[in-house]
Amino acid sequence: MSDNVFSDLGFAHPEEEQLKAQIVMKLRDAIKRRRLTQTAAAELLGIAQPDVSRLVNGRVLGYSLERMLGFLVALGHDVEIRTKRKPASRPGRITLAA
Repeated sequence: MSDNVFSDLGFAHPEEEQLKAQIVMKLRDAIKRRRLTQTAAAELLGIAQPDVSRLVNGRVLGYSLERMLGFLVALGHDVEIRTKRKPASRPGRITLAA
């Protein structure tokens, strides 16, 4: 068993799925913290209210990482992408730091 449930479940791109799940949590938190209705959040994000509902419930099929990061920006977050060399002792990975 790994530290990535999506890998354990056999997803084709488990690191991307895990990153999307982490972004969903951030989106959900930002919407709640700003006390936005789903309708107001939809207007900010440029999507329909039912799409906000699906998104905050973790249904991310059809959303690229780039688009989801744009949603975070629309909700008042800065997004910073950094790269660094990995230790030779482990494979490369993608993580979200908040």
